[in-house]
Order: sequence, then C-alpha cells, then structure tokens
Amino acid sequence: MRRTFLPFSPPFIGEEEISEVVDTLKSDWITTGPKVKRFEKEFSACIGSQAALATASATDAMLVGLAALGVEEGDEVITTPMTFCSTAHVIEHLGAKPVFADVCRDTLNIDPKKIEEKINPKTKVILPVHLYGHPCDMDSILDLAKVHNLFVLEDAAHAFLATYKGNTIGTLGDLTAFSFYATKNITTGEGGMLTGSAELIDEARIWSLHGMSRDAWTRYAEEGSWYYEVVRAGYKSNMSDIKAAIGIHQLKKINAFQEMRRKIVERYNAAFVKLDEITIPPENEEVQSAWHIYAIRLNLERLKIDRAQFIEELKKRNIGSSVHFIPLHIQPYYRDKYNYAPEDYPVANAEYYRLVSLPINLRLSEGDLDDVIQAVRDVITMYRV
Repeated sequence: MRRTFLPFSPPFIGEEEISEVVDTLKSDWITTGPKVKRFEKEFSACIGSQAALATASATDAMLVGLAALGVEEGDEVITTPMTFCSTAHVIEHLGAKPVFADVCRDTLNIDPKKIEEKINPKTKVILPVHLYGHPCDMDSILDLAKVHNLFVLEDAAHAFLATYKGNTIGTLGDLTAFSFYATKNITTGEGGMLTGSAELIDEARIWSLHGMSRDAWTRYAEEGSWYYEVVRAGYKSNMSDIKAAIGIHQLKKINAFQEMRRKIVERYNAAFVKLDEITIPPENEEVQSAWHIYAIRLNLERLKIDRAQFIEELKKRNIGSSVHFIPLHIQPYYRDKYNYAPEDYPVANAEYYRLVSLPINLRLSEGDLDDVIQAVRDVITMYRV
C-alpha cells in the first residue's frame, strides 16, 4: 500500500504559464484585455468555432449563453439530472424552469427519447451535458431542436477537444460552454469559454459585462473611446488577463495533455475490463471522448460492500476518489421545489449508487497508476461475493 495520499485531481501548471502570469502582472493591464482577446481567438481556432467569449467560469458561460438566446421567466430548458448543480442553477437564475430528462444507461448522457417526452410550448432550449467528456447523441438532439424550433446550448465543461462523428464539440449546437476549473483538461484556475456564431457571441459578450456596449479594454486603451451605453441588465462574467495568461499556454499543450489522458485510460481499461465486479466507462464508435473523468460502475450484486464503503476502502489505501454526480432531482433544493421522487428518473437514480470516479490527471506517475489499480483490485478481492 502506498505511504502517502494520492489526490484525486491536482492541476498541472508549467513554467510557461507562470512566466506569462508574471508578464501580465508587470504590464499595464490585468483585467479583461489583450491576453483575453488572444485566448479567445486561439481557442476558437483550436476547435473551429466562428467566435468565442472568455468568461469567469463555465457557469457564467452558460448563464450569458442562455440570456443571449432569450431565455427568461416562464421559459423551460430541458437538461439532465446527471450533472453538476450549476447546469440547472443558471436556468433558475434567469427565472426559467429546468426540466430534467432521464439518461441513457450506457453513457449516462441525456436520452433524446426522454427529451422528446418533455418538449412543450414553454420549451425554449435543450441543454445537453457531455458527461465525463463523452459526447451526447447530438444528431438526435439537433433533429429535435430543428423540428420544434428550439435552441441547443451544450454544457461541454468536461468535453474540450471531444469529437462527435468527426466534428469537434463546440461547433454543433447554437452555443457551447467550456470549463477551465482547476481540475479540467486545461485550466485557468477558474474560467470558462462560450463558443458559437459571431452574432450570438456578440450578444453574449454584452450580457457578460453589465450589459455595456463597450468593455474596459475598448474604453481605456489608447485608441479607445470613453463613451458607452448600458443596453441590457447584464452580469459580471468576464475573464481577466491573469487567467487568460495561464490559458494561452495550457491551450498550446492540449494535444499532449489528451494523449497522456488516453494512456491513463488504456492502463485502467486493460486492468479492469476482465473484472466482473466493475463496468468500465464506454467510448462509442462515433465519438472521441475527452476523458475528463474516468468513472467506473460497481456491479454491487457481486460485492459485499456498497459504493460508500468501496470509496472508504480506497481511502484507507491512500487513494483519492470521488462521485460524479449526485443527481439533481434528489438534491434538496430541486427535490423540494419540484416535488421530485428518486424514481422519477430511474436510470440516473440507479446508476448513481454504482459510480466511483478514479484519479485521472496529468501528474499521475506509472507508480501512481499501479497503486490505484492495485488498490481497486485489492478491495474487490477482499469483498467480492
């Protein structure tokens, strides 16, 4: 057993990022300015989107994205219960109603058939989540949106550089939100990006900075103008140049980062695929997952312990793990406000109790991977039926 605790997902920051941050701090501009503009341009080019807007978080990216799509009080947005709470919170913040649709049993992504059942005259947007970095069934979702005249805003917080049928996530729906949180495939510490058409990104940009017609860089730069107009009751969602300084260099490394992640996945798959007590995460033929999270599912009927005990046993062996996610319909706020019962979304509810996320990050050494694999095997051997 390893002697020190293995954290679940620490960040991976190099000297290039540090130097760029120092350069920013020594410059005349530390808030939204030239480095944010550069990061937006380079990110957009990386995925092939028309335009991009850097934000303070993926939560903010979704919020200003929904606002740009005209979501307001009385509207409904269909999304998944198997996601982090911010996906639904931003809908609530706009006075709209999040409507959950159950998930597919294989990928745990939102089920298009269940989406269709939820569409009604109040529905305005479909908000799919590419869970763990595995793209949703976008053809079916986009077809539904077209038939019912709905917008699609994708939550791609896990899915930077994932592809669906050869198309990079961020180029399919009307808008797509990405995350650069500390644990994500690239990070700016905190931060996000919204991609889409130039027209929608221009509208979202207004919403992202108090509803003003000009940002600070446009007003205070040498060639700028002091005049501005407030045209929306907007938000404070802009990214700073300090964060963008990190992102610029993280972006340059993304292909190497993704290759490292895939090698970790290959090691895990090879180690666990023949264990009857575990179901390894899928990767369907038409997609390439970003592999942000490696979530195994326990076949509990083959074990003498439950998921919580399994995680505790890993912790005793100094292995950090987690659960992604506790379904939103059983969280007190959404359960109580909308009177949800666990069985209302049976697939999400059942699969939740089987989920365990194992470490997958760029600081894992071969020895670390050996320790994770050995710990999982040890627990299974000790507690198999």
